[in-house]
Amino acid sequence: MALAGAIAALIAAAAWLADHRRMRRADLDRVGFMPWTTVFFWSLLAAIVLLGLAARDWLAS
Repeated sequence: MALAGAIAALIAAAAWLADHRRMRRADLDRVGFMPWTTVFFWSLLAAIVLLGLAARDWLAS
């Protein structure tokens, strides 16, 4: 679970950077097709849940 949580956290970080880059683009007519905010939200949610479950299992043992 910790590995999956870490991967989800990396995806969330990449999505946040891509969304930040999209908001600061110079050419406003070049809109993208990727919903970076949605990708960020769901991957961050998955990372929090998975890392929380991994921490709970680690502390229980």
